[in-house]
Amino acid sequence: MSGDNIYTALSEEHGGDARWAFGTGFTDALAGVDTTLPEGVDGRDLALYCQMLGDDALVQAQRLIHWVTDAPELEEEVALANIALDLLGQARLLLSRAGQADGTGRDEDAFAYHRPAAQFRNVHLAEAPRGDFARAVVTLLALSSTRLAVFTRLADSRDPVLAAIAAKAVHELAYHRDYAVSWTLRLGDGTPYSHERMAQAVADVWPLTGEPFATHPAEARLTDQGVAVDPATVRAEVHEVLTQVLTTATLDAPPAFPEPVLAGREGEHTPELAPLLEELQKVAREHPEATW
Repeated sequence: MSGDNIYTALSEEHGGDARWAFGTGFTDALAGVDTTLPEGVDGRDLALYCQMLGDDALVQAQRLIHWVTDAPELEEEVALANIALDLLGQARLLLSRAGQADGTGRDEDAFAYHRPAAQFRNVHLAEAPRGDFARAVVTLLALSSTRLAVFTRLADSRDPVLAAIAAKAVHELAYHRDYAVSWTLRLGDGTPYSHERMAQAVADVWPLTGEPFATHPAEARLTDQGVAVDPATVRAEVHEVLTQVLTTATLDAPPAFPEPVLAGREGEHTPELAPLLEELQKVAREHPEATW
């Protein structure tokens, strides 16, 4: 290390490019993947499906970022920030694929920063109020368990891009679920007070857990074509996982998920989403000509 400081030294390691910290040196996760639409697949259906999965990740990531500087311990701030970054990475790939599939060529920034709430397709669970740490844990447990079950199967998608995204994401989602499980067990089977807070969190979150298993018509068509995964097919598996975790944590596991209904997938959202998006989109909308 010949530089006078660590930044200079790192710049030297990146070929003397002083901008190395601002986006250089990263590899394309989809390099070499065939982006041609599978034969017989409607690009509009594929784009909508990618928006569903991408919006779930993007909105949940934005919600998790609220824990930075506010988590119970520094270690948990870092962990939750890393989970949010994983989800942001998934969202970027999925929303980019949406722009390819629908023929508009829109990039992930266009989808993230320049759509109103009514055009987002995430489930209500992703946009739900942050609540306390117990609620954040239960929300992450439900979302990551559902997403992991779907993406494990999506790795066999007939769309090479979706298959590549899913193959990468399953490792991240497995960690997200493990993190949520560890805190569910620690708090649920901890002190009487932590048990009480976790029980309340389960009661608050559970009414939102049915929606992710509602099958959108586009999902049904793409599933028949071997491209998508019908979320209804993983419902029993996810309930079994959550029941096992909650029971081990000495918490009461509800006997079933609420009846799945399409809401967020159709652009119908709670009042929580608009201010969350306003926070996410503020700078990009104030400086529309900026290059990020």
